[in-house]
Amino acid sequence: MGLKGWNVAVLVAIGAIWFAGSTQREKRVVGDLHTDRVALLEEQVAAAPADAAKVRELAQAYLDARAPGMALAAVERAPQGVRSEPTVEHLYARALLDQGRSADALAAEKRVLARCADPAVEPASCPTHLLASATRRAEILEQLVALGVEDANAHPEASSLAYHNATRSVSFSSR
Repeated sequence: MGLKGWNVAVLVAIGAIWFAGSTQREKRVVGDLHTDRVALLEEQVAAAPADAAKVRELAQAYLDARAPGMALAAVERAPQGVRSEPTVEHLYARALLDQGRSADALAAEKRVLARCADPAVEPASCPTHLLASATRRAEILEQLVALGVEDANAHPEASSLAYHNATRSVSFSSR
């Protein structure tokens, strides 16, 4: 092979390496539908990290965008006072469940229920709908954990059974 052949071979090899090594666009973590809202909430939380309402909104936006890992990170980076808010802890439990961590989600829901049972906590931070939702979710999570299901999404049959066991009710009448 002559000098021209080697030059062509080297240029083809360089072109192949360049083509194979080029960067590709990554898929967005947060879909286009939620990008603007999430970006605005991220800025607001960065400006006021101790605002529990903003942290809760950001975590909810991440959950709506199907990014539970980002919701976990948002709550975990918040100050302890914000993380211990019952409404924030309840969202944290949902994010844990979406991440496939049933036992951790159950522990978080139990913290919500314990905090709401504390007489020192003002009633406004534990609205009735939060208490009902946390109680119901804790019952379902207890069934999941009892069945040994850590990731509810990976085991839909067992999750359905746990839901059924937790939500069935027994009634009787006395005559």
